[in-house]
Amino acid sequence: MKYALLLLLGMVMPTAYAQTSAPTAPAAAAPSAAMLQRYTTASGQTTFFSTAPLEDIEALNSRVAAIFDLNNGQLAFSMLMKDFQFKNSLMQEHFNENYAESEKYPRARFTGTLVTKPTEDQLRSGPQPVYVQGQLTIHNVKRKVRVPGTLQLRGNDLVVTSKFSVAPADYKIKIPALVRNNIAKSIDISVILTCQPGPAGTASVK
Repeated sequence: MKYALLLLLGMVMPTAYAQTSAPTAPAAAAPSAAMLQRYTTASGQTTFFSTAPLEDIEALNSRVAAIFDLNNGQLAFSMLMKDFQFKNSLMQEHFNENYAESEKYPRARFTGTLVTKPTEDQLRSGPQPVYVQGQLTIHNVKRKVRVPGTLQLRGNDLVVTSKFSVAPADYKIKIPALVRNNIAKSIDISVILTCQPGPAGTASVK
């Protein structure tokens, strides 16, 4: 299943970079229960924040592709490291060239499964606390993680949020000694995904 999810991510991701938009379609009726199983987005948001003595470091990536299957509790997301935007252009250059090595390791990925699955009624009553466990890949290093989050069905959309911490050293990201004291050993990550419903079922492997 996780390979099928990753395959579908490859199909979803290019839409985030499309330069033209399709004509607005007429409003559709609310999807049936059979349609409320898989949700996708190509414009999820991930931010990271690191407090430092000289200057806080913060960046936003608003081109995160994600798939969430409520039927089996599986999810996957993928993003390009170079899509993180910094307020300071020099900081962004250093991030891509010296730390993330974005040309060599262009993408970060996560595949995982809900530890427990809220019911649809619970999801429609408000944000439900959940835990997801799976594999996070950054800088070509894969690590098992268990992170907290919330899920909520808001109208026809599935809203997913999560906050957790990542240690650059765990992913073999080397910090030059000259600036080591200015970068926190642990970086705070926030994820917000507003996913739209899609057809139920599993993507076929091509």
